[in-house]
Amino acid sequence: MKVTLSALDTHESSFTPLVVIELAQDVKEETKEWLKNRIISRKKDGGAQLLFRPLLNKYEKETLENQNLYLVGASRIRLLLGAEAVGLVKECSDDTMRAFMYGTRHNFKGFDDDNDDFLTMAERQFIIKHELESLRARDEKMIPGYPQAKLYPGKSLLRRLLTSGIVIQVFPLHDNEALKKLEDTWYTRFTVKYQPIDSIRGYFGETIALYFGFLEYFTFALIPVAVLGLPYYLFVWENYDKYVVFASFNLIWSTVILEVWKRGCASMTYRWGTLVMKRQFEEPRPGYHGVLGINSVTGREEPLYPSYKRQLRIYLVSLPFVCLCLYFSLFVMMIYFDMEAWALDLHENSRSEWTSILLYVPSIIYAIVIEIMNRLYRYAAEFLTSWENHRLESAYQNHLILKVLVFNFLNCFASLFYIAFVLRDMKLLRQSLATLLITSQIFNQIVESLLPYWLQKKQHVKVKKKVQALKADIDATLYEQVVLEKEMGTYLGTFDDYLELFLQFGYVSLFSCVYPLAAAFAVLNNLTEVNSDALKMCRVFKRPFSEPSASIGVWQLAFETMSVISVVTNCALIGMSPQVNALFPESKADLILIVVAVEHALLALKFILAFAIPDKPRHIQMKLARLEFESLEALKQQQMKHVAENLKEDWREGGKEEAP
Repeated sequence: MKVTLSALDTHESSFTPLVVIELAQDVKEETKEWLKNRIISRKKDGGAQLLFRPLLNKYEKETLENQNLYLVGASRIRLLLGAEAVGLVKECSDDTMRAFMYGTRHNFKGFDDDNDDFLTMAERQFIIKHELESLRARDEKMIPGYPQAKLYPGKSLLRRLLTSGIVIQVFPLHDNEALKKLEDTWYTRFTVKYQPIDSIRGYFGETIALYFGFLEYFTFALIPVAVLGLPYYLFVWENYDKYVVFASFNLIWSTVILEVWKRGCASMTYRWGTLVMKRQFEEPRPGYHGVLGINSVTGREEPLYPSYKRQLRIYLVSLPFVCLCLYFSLFVMMIYFDMEAWALDLHENSRSEWTSILLYVPSIIYAIVIEIMNRLYRYAAEFLTSWENHRLESAYQNHLILKVLVFNFLNCFASLFYIAFVLRDMKLLRQSLATLLITSQIFNQIVESLLPYWLQKKQHVKVKKKVQALKADIDATLYEQVVLEKEMGTYLGTFDDYLELFLQFGYVSLFSCVYPLAAAFAVLNNLTEVNSDALKMCRVFKRPFSEPSASIGVWQLAFETMSVISVVTNCALIGMSPQVNALFPESKADLILIVVAVEHALLALKFILAFAIPDKPRHIQMKLARLEFESLEALKQQQMKHVAENLKEDWREGGKEEAP
């Protein structure tokens, strides 16, 4: 009988495979046996208490290539206990959201002893990942069979196995049947429609679902700006005084959409349970290293690294390197302007159709160079941030995002600011903005989706031929799936996807009064981006592990910061326009004062709107307040019970003392 992902957890040899571990080809047998024992051992013995078996049995390994691939799963009860351990929140029968507890499992909506769908596959894979990452060294000094792979108490075993090259990769398997259903409702039919966000969340988890939810929301939010910008582009191109209305609308729009998104995000994540999910004390990230010691807060034994050493690395190495990269970006920008001047001189001397086309070539080349520089810098930023040795994953992500955002902002927008406020060439600004926006969108579509999809299709054909040529009497279905998926690229998270939207938001909002058509191009791009990103997630990359999220995190702050900067740039551009300057022919000081006053008024309006629009809807606030009240009441009752027991014990001891 063929083993498929829909098989039931009946016994160890036929459990549902959820996660794949690939070992190096030359891994020693004693290492494999040790790893297996740590994975299947009980929790109290330092194991993960999971189910574990090789993809191929001994006979199949002799018949096929020697694939060191192993399948990991868990029993139903183990998964439910894991859900309690990681703090998953589920909906109760009384429509409230509460942290799941195995002891009160029958109080949760949809739970049944015979129902295997209570936990989504993404949640089950997240639990297994958490258990594997929780495997820590106890009394081992090294990985068996590898004396050079040192261990110390508390060291993450999975991290050491990966860095030592013993484990090649760990990834969750796709569920082909569920994936096909998701694809049919998501992207296979190219129509303008709402995405199945809840289904995406059930399959890929909250982090991926929030990205696609934000992408859809941002695309629809751009439509009013695109519709309003079209007549401005067609009829009042050079009348900058009339752009005051459009720029003001754009600034209010950017504030309102971000505040409304926070409300919609809160409603979604409350329904998913992540808004009320209690975060445990954050453990050290797997890549964190240092001298073994005792954490003064938790009392746990873990690596310790002096803060001053990290600060020295940041300020003496990382900061100078970032500044050097920023200088190099400006140097490349000046080369671009030299190319622009050369193309313009050539056109003025020749005045032909070819030279007219040539005017756009420097901008196109510069846009491609910008994208390449952004990607190269990203690798350098990841290396530096990892080398800084941050203890927490949140600190690592914040430092990485800060490095990347600073460089990308300067790299993408420095030339536009230079053209606008130094050269003051509005025609060149429009041309450069349009070229950078369109070229970057086309480049990203090709590099992120089309090229990987084409390469993946070629790999798929090779695997198909290889499996069909097998003469062994085995189940080739699961074997083919695992071998195919292990060759897929690894999805590195939503960082690049949010970064692309962030830069797009900058192109639309920073210079809206100069190029109102930017929003229309952004809408057209995002309509295809939804489908290309969906294709990328389903068919190009390995399935990523689910990660619970309550919001889009630091990206919300990044978008809000960009909207504040856009107030300054748009007010300055309108103040520089010939029509507005003509109103103040004698005193430029009055013009500057009025522009600054308008800018401050618009900023004040933005902050008033942000304050007036609550981050969470009223009904969500009430439910959260009710949960907090019930938690306090439960704590109070527990304390009163403890006091009563102490009084009772004191009374008993007092009675014994008074007895003769």
